[in-house]
Amino acid sequence: MHCTAMIVGATGQDGAWLSSHLLGLGYRVIGTSRDAGTARTGGLDALGITARVTLASMNPIDFRSVVQTLAQHQPDEIYNLSGQSSVGLSFEQPVETLDSIGVGTINLLEAVRFLARPVRIYNAASSECFGEVTSAGADESHPFHPRSPYAVAKSTSYWLVANYREAYGLFACSGILFNHESPLRPTRFVTRKIIQTACRIAAGSGERLRLGNTAIRRDWGWAPEYVVAMHAML
Repeated sequence: MHCTAMIVGATGQDGAWLSSHLLGLGYRVIGTSRDAGTARTGGLDALGITARVTLASMNPIDFRSVVQTLAQHQPDEIYNLSGQSSVGLSFEQPVETLDSIGVGTINLLEAVRFLARPVRIYNAASSECFGEVTSAGADESHPFHPRSPYAVAKSTSYWLVANYREAYGLFACSGILFNHESPLRPTRFVTRKIIQTACRIAAGSGERLRLGNTAIRRDWGWAPEYVVAMHAML
């Protein structure tokens, strides 16, 4: 009997790549969206797997919705990849950011505890939790110093997972993800923004490409490899 994986945020870049990876391993994949009937499936479409992913309606910040969805589909593994994902936008929408990431995470954890099933949970944390670091970089032992509402929310989700693991014995872990890219990355992120704008300029748009702080240094990765690591943690 194949395992069932539930991917919260299956229509995003990571969710689409992870869906493809798990389907290739023989998983039954449930992808959640607040409204499955109107979900944007561009990433899944691009990988040719939309018909193989069962889309289910679930609102992560509504505890009852989370419990009902988990009880209906009974996943063996849950991958929590959802939530407001833009650092810049988090300064404009701090409450939405904290709700979608922090409340969404604790609802998943509490629902698993409430249903008392042996579910393994992966949570996507972020290198933004570290804030500014020295030139030596950061690893798992580096202290958190979040510098944005997004980073605060991701730090909250990280410690919630740690607390439920230690206090209740859940199999729950967080992967601290650095920047990772693919053609499925939304255009609001810097690499895609550069590519799209460069294409328009080459086509004669006459515009100028404007970027924010170009002194920031980041580690970059390839999204299809990141999702393999997510699965390996469970």
